[in-house]
Amino acid sequence: MKPLVLTPLEGLPLIKQGDDHAQLTLDALSRQQIALSKGDIIVLAQKIISKAEGRRVHLSKVKPSKEAKDLAAATEKDPRLVQLILDESNAVLRSRPGLLVVEHRLGFVCANAGIDHSNVDQEDGDLVLLLPQDPDASAQALRQKFEAASGVRLGVLIIDSHGRAWRDGVEGVAIGVAGLPGVVDLRGRYDLMGRQLQATTVGAADELAAAASLVMGQASEGCPAVHVRGFPYPMREGSLRELLRPKERDLFR
Repeated sequence: MKPLVLTPLEGLPLIKQGDDHAQLTLDALSRQQIALSKGDIIVLAQKIISKAEGRRVHLSKVKPSKEAKDLAAATEKDPRLVQLILDESNAVLRSRPGLLVVEHRLGFVCANAGIDHSNVDQEDGDLVLLLPQDPDASAQALRQKFEAASGVRLGVLIIDSHGRAWRDGVEGVAIGVAGLPGVVDLRGRYDLMGRQLQATTVGAADELAAAASLVMGQASEGCPAVHVRGFPYPMREGSLRELLRPKERDLFR
């Protein structure tokens, strides 16, 4: 076993559309005298990716449909926000006042399609932030920039905060994966008692996302990037798709 070390990258500015957040991250690594090594991982908060990619939307520019208005009345939400949730979703799975649980267009289940007001510069209280259009592609593009700058093989993880079916409280989960496994299959290996594992698969990307989220914080900490060294599994190509449970095996739908 080797230690897993997570280091918050300090001094990143508030990201704006078009900013080179890859270079800003490399600058933060340099300031903290962290030289990237083979197998290191950079974990980035979804919000800085969405901001750089221009995923901000003014609610004043959204025209809600009848479906959105009806669902807004049932959930006590702004119908314009509900329209955006519908636009970003494949299906509405559950609803109650204050909450919509949907299958996001990317395939995972989450609240309100991941659309958020928090930590978004508010010009008039009207702005919301959508998830990146393609987080895997965003992670891969960043990985290529980090690898070009460092000359070593790396991983990149883009994370967001989601709730969970069985427990209260949000935690970090992976929504974009590049250069590391989403899931590690331990079936066929042996436990301490010599029994062969039959069903154990590890959501390694989500485990790392939760650890990085703990370092980043959930409020005003201002730390959207974390450097990781000592990931305990072999690196390989990975993607968000690995983490998505097929509908036929999802007992909660």
